[in-house]
Amino acid sequence: MPYLGSEDVVKEVKKALCNPHIQADRLRYRNVIQRVIRYMTQGLDVSGVFMEMVKASATVDIVQKKLVYLYMCTYAPLKPDLALLAINTLCKDCSDPNPMVRGLALRSMCSLRMSKLDQWGQAEVLNFLLRYQPRSEEELFDILNLLDSFLKSSSPGVVMGATKLFLILAKKFPHVQTDVLVRVKGPLLAACSSESRELCFVALCHVRQILHSLPGHFSSHYKKFFCSYSEPHYIKLQKVEVLCELVNDENVQQVLEELRGYCTDVSADFAQAAIFAIGGIARTYTDQCVQILTELLGLRQEHITTVVVQTFRDLVWLCPQCTEAVCQALPGCEENIQDSEGKQALIWLLGVHGERIPNAPYVLEDFVENVKSETFPAVKMELLTALLRLFLSRPAECQDVLGRLLYYCIEEEKDMAVRDRGLFYYRLLLVGIDEVKRILCSPKSDPTLGLLEDPAERPVNCWASDFNTLVPVYGKAHWATISKCQGAERCGPELPKTSSFAASGPLIPEENKERVQELPDSGALTLVPNRQLTADYFEKTWLSLKVAHQQVLPWRGEFHPDTLQMALQVVNIQTIAMSRAGSQPWKAYLSAQDDTGCLFLTELLLEPENSEMQISVKQNEARTETLNSFISVLETVIGTIEEIKS
Repeated sequence: MPYLGSEDVVKEVKKALCNPHIQADRLRYRNVIQRVIRYMTQGLDVSGVFMEMVKASATVDIVQKKLVYLYMCTYAPLKPDLALLAINTLCKDCSDPNPMVRGLALRSMCSLRMSKLDQWGQAEVLNFLLRYQPRSEEELFDILNLLDSFLKSSSPGVVMGATKLFLILAKKFPHVQTDVLVRVKGPLLAACSSESRELCFVALCHVRQILHSLPGHFSSHYKKFFCSYSEPHYIKLQKVEVLCELVNDENVQQVLEELRGYCTDVSADFAQAAIFAIGGIARTYTDQCVQILTELLGLRQEHITTVVVQTFRDLVWLCPQCTEAVCQALPGCEENIQDSEGKQALIWLLGVHGERIPNAPYVLEDFVENVKSETFPAVKMELLTALLRLFLSRPAECQDVLGRLLYYCIEEEKDMAVRDRGLFYYRLLLVGIDEVKRILCSPKSDPTLGLLEDPAERPVNCWASDFNTLVPVYGKAHWATISKCQGAERCGPELPKTSSFAASGPLIPEENKERVQELPDSGALTLVPNRQLTADYFEKTWLSLKVAHQQVLPWRGEFHPDTLQMALQVVNIQTIAMSRAGSQPWKAYLSAQDDTGCLFLTELLLEPENSEMQISVKQNEARTETLNSFISVLETVIGTIEEIKS
């Protein structure tokens, strides 16, 4: 029996583990590893062969893996630097197709004493613990108590990893989630002031994510988000966005004064972003903001004037009470507007509210005089509509100018869209003024739209799975596209061809796309992108499986298949085949696969006589929890499209 601390024994074992002849003989190699474990249980320090044992884990022999993992979990606390190698090996085995290997690796990962690991190792372990599902509420809180100390770590990566694990494990306990977010407020604020620009930017993105559920969470620390002159442009923009969400009755004056200073920044883009931010705050604090915006017009700077006018246009539509003040501020600003967006905004205001602006017909006449040199068709079309609207309230001043503009658009204009609009208005005038008023005299404002633009507070579970990822940085839609492209680069040649068709454009409006992407928490379900099936394989698999779940969802009115397909792609549900719009009955076949290999095949059926959609789902592995999670995602997508459509 070897004595404790025997260096000769360790050297002998190390030499045997490095011997290529022994490594080539599977049985001899395993026997050497068993000797190491025997020495370890007898009290001999064999930590000196840690590197060789890590290499021995690269095998398909389950018994050998168990022995090696037992060794690594025992000595990882004593070898924190080399333990990183163990973490890397365990990470790879957690993706092994063999479920026994995956389970063994995950169990070993949980057994590591994280306090002995460095910050990177701790963050990696916390990330992989997300796969574990507590078996009881008691076990859940035991785990949370063990993780509590990691919320106080000096490493932002460890704090973020622990926070995400808290949020995921406590998904059924909103008060615990809120308490955790309160506790990480300090580390997040510190990261927002970090000298590392990358860390600062990521922290700001996560602050904005938290504010979706806790709007006033950082309000008392609003000064932490004031911009420094030396900060890069992208960090300043994030801070301005955060400031807009932190405004309340106590700090509105200080925030507006800070934003007013940004409006004259040397960076035109940042100055314009600050002006738009004031316009956003103006929906709640109208009088103070309109006064600041009016004062900015007095600077007579082109890049400032054009954005202020655009802000005024949006503001009078949502807040009609400020219309009078806006109309009084507009005269003279046309001299400092040169870009297309600014011109369109000013022309719209003159057309809709021109009866309150004394020189409105003459400003529009100046635009008509220069219409031949105007390079933007959108400006010409806006000019046509505005002048015709103003003609209805001030006909004597606008008749001659309107006639000249219509003549030019119909006889000389080369852009067909402008020409068609001019021809349409000309023929509309021939029908009669009453018909013109019926068509053009729409409401001048709609305050209810403000309710749509101010989303309600979202539950933490809506974004908990995205916390501590790149989703808050890129946005859900952009990150899904990036992930899809990266997946295609890695495994594109191995993917089978599919009969599904790709969407050709932005079928879902940007303002509604977020609603599709922000799905409720789906537990452990993670649908992987680019797992497309051929039509033949889908058909064979579909016929071989039984229906695991069937239900109906309400559906009314017209159907847009392309919109549904686009929404499904966002959540990594692929379209195999789909009927054309208007087909009776309408059908679609879908496929999806989660990160454990479980396949979901779905049929959607819409009968013309029923105001409901029938959903049938088949699963290649009987997993009730993942099936319910998949159904939840599918219901949310279809329900969201139904709301958008209506």
